[in-house]
Amino acid sequence: MMLLFATIIVRSQDIPNTFQNPILSGYHPDPSICRVGNDYYLVNSTFIWYPGIPIYHSKDLVNWEQIGNGIHRPNQIDLSGLQDRQGVYAVTIRYHKGLFYLITTCVECEGNFYITAKDPAGPWSDPIWIKDAPGIDPSLMWDDDGKCYYTGMTWIEEQVWPTQCGIWIQQLNLEKKKLIGERKIVTYGHANNASYTEGPHLYRINGEYMLMLSEGGTGLYHALSVHHSDSLMGPYVTDMINPVLSHRQLGSDYPIQAIGHGDLVETQNGEWWCVSLGKRVVEGKTTLARETFLSKVDFDNKTPIFNRGEGKVLMEQKRPNLPWSPVIKQPEKDDFSGNELALKWCTIRTPKTKFYEVSNGNLDLNLRPEVIDNLVNSSIIIQRIEHHQFSASTKLSFKTSKENEQAGLVIYRTSENFYLLMKEKQELVLLKSFKGVKEEITRIPYKKSEILLKVEGDNLNVIFSYGETENTMKQIGETQSLIVIADGNGNQFNGAGIGMYATSNGQKTIGEASFDWFEYKENSEK
Repeated sequence: MMLLFATIIVRSQDIPNTFQNPILSGYHPDPSICRVGNDYYLVNSTFIWYPGIPIYHSKDLVNWEQIGNGIHRPNQIDLSGLQDRQGVYAVTIRYHKGLFYLITTCVECEGNFYITAKDPAGPWSDPIWIKDAPGIDPSLMWDDDGKCYYTGMTWIEEQVWPTQCGIWIQQLNLEKKKLIGERKIVTYGHANNASYTEGPHLYRINGEYMLMLSEGGTGLYHALSVHHSDSLMGPYVTDMINPVLSHRQLGSDYPIQAIGHGDLVETQNGEWWCVSLGKRVVEGKTTLARETFLSKVDFDNKTPIFNRGEGKVLMEQKRPNLPWSPVIKQPEKDDFSGNELALKWCTIRTPKTKFYEVSNGNLDLNLRPEVIDNLVNSSIIIQRIEHHQFSASTKLSFKTSKENEQAGLVIYRTSENFYLLMKEKQELVLLKSFKGVKEEITRIPYKKSEILLKVEGDNLNVIFSYGETENTMKQIGETQSLIVIADGNGNQFNGAGIGMYATSNGQKTIGEASFDWFEYKENSEK
């Protein structure tokens, strides 16, 4: 009995009083959240990554586990030919009467659509495309009478000021799967120069309607504003303290920037919290793209107050009043022991055919003619880079007699911005593409079929190395720069990944590359 009591004491001491932001690090933009009972579900944009729309689950708003993907079948949506900044934009997740809804936009596809599932882990339905629904960033809200309403943004044809957008509301008939009734633009933003007014979410709180939206673009001037109405169709009155949340006033050197695109959730204990996107800046650059942050919300006379007394997103704060519910962490080293890839792995654009196999403790990639710098689905498998100090390594078995065949390690942001450390016939080559300009950094002899490849990132620096064993690793080339994957430079909206790549560079082949394992881990700050 004394041993059990001691164990309980130790465990209670291990429960933290605070949490660290971001709650989802790396490429996790445009978060949306909903609660069902004691369970929370969160989703993010994915643009042209496939599978798309990761579904995360939590019991305490701090510890999150991926349980599925909304886009998980190639026939759901075709991302072929799309640029990295296109594809699946901001997603909203909602729950109503036993059914989960994901509503979003596919830019340069067929526009706005929603999918449904009884289980958020999937399977999810085929897309239901909504006709005559202009703009992006759709959201759903059920009023007290059970009717469903669609909110979205639209560009204004005759703009009074540059980049003027409007937020509109219209009823969505879910049985007929179409918009019906009156459509009304209810706001253009909180000021007469509000730019890129988008990302609307409509709430019914204490009998009144509150519309929260994003303004200022998804960069330095990003912000959240709030608008109130007694009637669903308005008029909506801007809140007296707008923008209710922003870091634009903190200066371009503040370490967290671009706070915006938020969604609110009320806990079962009556607390309100907001998930929002933000960018962490290191040495003036953002390499991890837009991440998901969590902030406490109180209400003063209908006005949402974010982190009372602070008015900004915090890197550390008191955690929600919810039972501490840690999740099982995914192993740093994936030894490919199962028959399917783990949920964290993605490819770029929708695969037309299956180009890999997980079996016998290996991941085998088919060498295909498709290449990484074309707008196609090439033989690439990546996961998100989530830390400023990280290392990633893999064991590759690859033998070829052809000069055109390559396999190895990749850091990918876009088809124009990436690094490759590739094994060829009898050589290793380190390649860089920056703003579409390709450069061979170095090339060295290597004739053996097996090799370890490694990359180490430290803020803006990155080092590549190779060896026959972990104890014989040698650096290849000079220290490189992760500005290649930083925001700007043609990198927009999406985020950076790291993983494995193989290609036959335009020629048909039956060759394949076998990866025994892949390890990604956070390194301690130096």
